[in-house]
Amino acid sequence: MVKASKCGVVCERRLWNKTTIEVRFYVSSLEYDAVVLAHAVRSHWGIENSVHWILDVTFNEDASRIRKDSAPLNFSVLRHLSLNLLIRGKMGSESIAMKRYRAALDNNYLAKILANV
Repeated sequence: MVKASKCGVVCERRLWNKTTIEVRFYVSSLEYDAVVLAHAVRSHWGIENSVHWILDVTFNEDASRIRKDSAPLNFSVLRHLSLNLLIRGKMGSESIAMKRYRAALDNNYLAKILANV
């Protein structure tokens, strides 16, 4: 039987003249070690704030109305694949949104991204 660790994390956020404090509770199968749990929490939010934010802003994923059968999962995989290709593409320092836009307009640019040149 897996032993579950419970922990609470107090988060303080300061924006200009406003400070908010939020408490989050987690349940984990990790041993109760503050350093390990803190790293796990930070890693989770690092992914949330990078990949998911880019998918929502650039690909408008949260507004997607695709709901039937396995289509939501299929399109999610395609969005992740596209994002990975755009990030790995050695096409200069343009934003992901600009790379996506240029790929939609220029087939040669799209071919370079797909070939990962």
